[in-house]
Order: sequence, then structure tokens, then C-alpha cells
Amino acid sequence: MPELPEVETSRRGIAPWVEDQEVCEVIVRERRLRWPVPADVDRQLPGQTIRAVRRRAKYLLFETDKGVVMLHLGMSGSVRIIDQDEPAGKHDHVDIRFRSGKALRFRDPRRFGSLLWTVNPAEHDLLRNLGPEPLSGEFSGSYLWEKSRGRRINIKQFIMTGSVVVGVGNIYASESLFMARINPKRAAGRISIDRMRLLSTAIKSVLELAIEAGGTTLRDFHGGDGEPGYFKQQLDVYDRGGLPCTSCKAPIKSIVLGQRSTYYCTRCQH
Repeated sequence: MPELPEVETSRRGIAPWVEDQEVCEVIVRERRLRWPVPADVDRQLPGQTIRAVRRRAKYLLFETDKGVVMLHLGMSGSVRIIDQDEPAGKHDHVDIRFRSGKALRFRDPRRFGSLLWTVNPAEHDLLRNLGPEPLSGEFSGSYLWEKSRGRRINIKQFIMTGSVVVGVGNIYASESLFMARINPKRAAGRISIDRMRLLSTAIKSVLELAIEAGGTTLRDFHGGDGEPGYFKQQLDVYDRGGLPCTSCKAPIKSIVLGQRSTYYCTRCQH
């Protein structure tokens, strides 16, 4: 599944081609995504200029004067800029065409993504209860420590909870906990404020490195320019079960937490 760095990479890739461009047509070939593509997208978007492309959690927000298109890539979705005459493939479900002659194409083989219309994204059911962005000033070690008091949930699942902080998916949770030297099984409520500060710094660092590298190439993700990300080459623990730790050479342990594969070093993380 594309995680925050992959979505941010897509946003940065398409923004120069989309911002300040007038939409002339919306072509919906398949409405049956995770939620049906509403007719408002077809009716409201043509004639509007995309004022900005922003990201909230894993949603891409295309802002116009009338409202906002909320796009989620789901499990296997991608967006890219194409010439309008490029033939559509089997899984190319939506084209947003611009007067420039270019189009934004949304492809989603598994159809777990979504394309929605809203006039107030901050109050939308999918966004209103989300926690802070991990790269924002609102997110800090003190914030994590306060939110975790009395919580018995393990720290890995805690930082993957969207109401706590958005966009820290499975890959980056494992990598951040390794960088902070925290065992993923440890109860969130038992971690000191100093270690929470190390963790918040690690989360920011890991995500920033992943964004800089273009996201993580796993399964179907490609960036807005059609090029895959390369952060997978830098992973220290994720998907390295049984391989030597990059720090101490002990074998990386692989377990399941919250039905998600989890990787950590038993010697370095405590």
C-alpha cells in the first residue's frame, strides 16, 4: 500500500502540472471504487481551476473555488500526468483533463482507492478525527508521551493509529522504532518522555529520508512521474527477517503485531 512518503512523492510529482490549470473534462470509466465516484466530480469540477494540490494523511486534495477532490490511492493506485490522447488501460478508471492538453490519470487495479468531492475536507468523515501530520510542528515527543499515558497497546500499533498521528504505516513504523532503539512490543504507556522524543525525531527523519528518496518501491507503487521510489534500498529492518542487523549484526527478528509483519533487532531495541 502506498504510505505517506509515496503519496507525498506523487503530490510533488503532479503538482507542477496540475496547479493553476483549468479542468475541461472529467472522464469516469469505473465508478465502483472503494466508494462510488460521486456525480458531483463530473458536474462540479469542469470549468474549475485547481488552486493547489495538498496532502492530508494519505489523501491528495485538489482544491478549487467550488470544492475539493479527495483522492486516495488505496492498495495499488497511482496517479500520473499524460497526454490526453494516450489510450486508457484496463485499470485506468478516471481522467481529469486540462485545457493545457494534459490529463491526470488515476489507475487502480484493485479498486480499493477512492475519488470523492467535498466542500469542507476538514469536516469530512474520513478526515475530521485524524491526528496531526508527523512532519508538522504539532507532532512532538511531548505530544506522543501525553497521548500514550495509560495505554497498554504496543508502541508500534500506537504510532500506526491514525487518530494519534497520520501516515506512519507499517514500513516506516518498523524503521522509526529501530532508529529510536525501541522494542515494537513495548507498551506505549511505559515509554518515558525522553524516549518518546527520540521516537518522534526518528519518525520525522525516516519519513523525510523516504520522501527525499522517492518513496518505497513495494508491489505496485509508482510516483507521479512514472518512476519508482528507491527508499527500499535503505531499509534497516523491514522485510529483513533473519538477516544481520545493520548495527550489531544480530539476526533481525520477524513477528506479527496487530496482524502486521513486524521486524526488529532483539539486541538493539529494548
